[in-house]
Amino acid sequence: MPTFLPTRFAQLASGLTLCSTLSLAPALAQPTKPTAANTLTVQVNKPGAPIAKTMYGLFFEDINFAADGGLYPELVKNKSFELDEHLLGWRGIRGAAALSTYTVSGQQPISATNRHFLRMTAATASPDAGFINEGFRGMGIKQSAEYTFSVYLRRGPGSVSGLNVTLEEDGQRGAGPEAAGSGRVLAQTKITGLTGEWKKYTAVLKASGTAPRARLKLTMEGTGTLDLDVVSLFPKDTWNKRENGLRTDLVQLLKDMNPGFLRFPGGCIVEGRNLTERYQWKETIGDVATRVPLVNRWNMEFKHRSTPDYYQSFGLGFFEYFQLSEDIGAEPVPILNVGMACQFNSAELAPFTGSTAGGPSAPTAPSGHNHADDDPTLETFIQDALDLIEFANGPASSPWGAKRVAMGHAAPFNLKFIGIGNEQWGPQYLERYEPFMKAVKAKYPGINIVSSAGPSPDGELFDKASQRLRELKAEVIDEHYYAKPEWFRQNVGRYDNYPTTGTKIFAGEYAAQSVAIGSPDNKNSWDCAISEAAFMTGLERNADKVIMASYAPLFAHVDAWQWTPDMIWFDNLRSYGTPNYYVQKMYSTNPGTTMLPVQRGENAKNGHDNLFSSAVADDKTGEIIVKLVNYSTEARPVSINLQGVKKLGKTGKATVLASNDLNAVNTLDQPLNVAPKDESFKVGSASVTYTLAPHSFTVLRIPGKR
Repeated sequence: MPTFLPTRFAQLASGLTLCSTLSLAPALAQPTKPTAANTLTVQVNKPGAPIAKTMYGLFFEDINFAADGGLYPELVKNKSFELDEHLLGWRGIRGAAALSTYTVSGQQPISATNRHFLRMTAATASPDAGFINEGFRGMGIKQSAEYTFSVYLRRGPGSVSGLNVTLEEDGQRGAGPEAAGSGRVLAQTKITGLTGEWKKYTAVLKASGTAPRARLKLTMEGTGTLDLDVVSLFPKDTWNKRENGLRTDLVQLLKDMNPGFLRFPGGCIVEGRNLTERYQWKETIGDVATRVPLVNRWNMEFKHRSTPDYYQSFGLGFFEYFQLSEDIGAEPVPILNVGMACQFNSAELAPFTGSTAGGPSAPTAPSGHNHADDDPTLETFIQDALDLIEFANGPASSPWGAKRVAMGHAAPFNLKFIGIGNEQWGPQYLERYEPFMKAVKAKYPGINIVSSAGPSPDGELFDKASQRLRELKAEVIDEHYYAKPEWFRQNVGRYDNYPTTGTKIFAGEYAAQSVAIGSPDNKNSWDCAISEAAFMTGLERNADKVIMASYAPLFAHVDAWQWTPDMIWFDNLRSYGTPNYYVQKMYSTNPGTTMLPVQRGENAKNGHDNLFSSAVADDKTGEIIVKLVNYSTEARPVSINLQGVKKLGKTGKATVLASNDLNAVNTLDQPLNVAPKDESFKVGSASVTYTLAPHSFTVLRIPGKR
């Protein structure tokens, strides 16, 4: 792993699985001629490897409130009272002074998997007889938007006639947990027709105003006892208008990238701090109300950013991940636990079938969690993988294919990749990977397996893993690197000498760290982004070896993050792409179909004198795409010789991302501070001249067939 922070904290950080206005140099009038050192020859007539359709993609992990409170737009925190702290996210109005009693009960619950509910009793009628849910750092409410409220209710002894539902602005933020608040009312309704049996009630609330930090208030009408459970407030405006859909602005940012794949659900989230807390995909499908929540492994990982209220509701589960992949045109790449908990935490190991070998004993399952198998062997994990492939690709006549069909997706998801393990290392991983891989291949020989080279980009463990995985003919090895910006510029030739045949590379997690790995002071600066752009020219130049790449992490809530930098930031209402996002987008929307060799004058290596380049042909559009990074303070005229090009057009398109300030960042208030701009330029001949702006990343699309 990188050595910028050689501590256990740095190791934990590496385990994530974890300004100025743009000025464009004029393209038409070239003030100076390119020098020989700035002459590039693109060998259009000597094409290289095809560019994999999966070349540029997305890595999703539920860190930084990426799922609950982010991409998954449920507004109620702890809606079913199933967390260890049963009232997390809830507080009694004025300390519940208007209630004679309240408790979280398990007496005759809704179901065996939804075992807890809130019971409120009021001896005297009061408008304060109830509870408030705070949401995820508040609830983002938009004026005129509609929200579906639903709840399960059961009336007990007494004369409770209804439940008052109020959506209000948090007018008492910072006033303490006992305050009732007097915020502006945004929407209101009343649920009536209560019975002595559990029944689901639904109402639509239309907001009369906008508030970034609203809250939900529920109060009893009358006196007596009322039970409530599965409290939900869900925006009707979701991606594709789905009932359990996703947040539209965040999905749009992903779709706009034209991603080749979506890797999910992580990351270290796959492993868990111990095997009891591991991610189990089978518990994330089916009826949303029956999905049992689980503590998020990032909630207390970083003491400087502890988030004890962070959990996974699994409203965003494997079915929704597959659906999202389909929506944005990306290949799904699920990553599965290989029978190992996070090696930076307990390092617990599942024993082989019939064996007592392994790591530390599994701790007792947390209360409120109901895993199907809390004492698993490796066979359990292998069977989960086989069942997942059947769930994704199997016919309706198969047991797990039938479950997919029952959820509303009759057609297979056409799964082609699965990952075995996140970023495990050492002999414990390799000895589990081999039987795992063989079992998958025996039943599904067409599935491509993504294997792990560990959290570090070099070193003895990395070398041994890479060698052994190649011996086992692994289709794809996942490599991770978090490092300073200069590391990315210095390692642009990382894959130049990798084998061109056999196992391919997935650059599965990478991001430049402006301060240090895992530092809370890291920024999504232009220096980091342009350094990543330079490094990616090396990925593209080696398309015969690298077939997948993704920045990490993907999402972060501005008020609830654990790790930085991150590609997309958001609050409860707004979102923006960082400079890193625009670098990724410029690559993924200009992928081309075939790699074209690029030579520099005087045989200079890529990156010499801080000029980085790569080129591809786009046979679909009949264009040559040249990507250029100028990491210098001066404008740089370049000459691009298109060797062997045919049917050259007259006008090209330049997309330029640039800033004179390497510390420049984007923000919620200035989301386009560093953003790409387009312009046209003349193509007079097969020798194209263009002046690169200082500290810029430029994509040139030149009409010309090969």
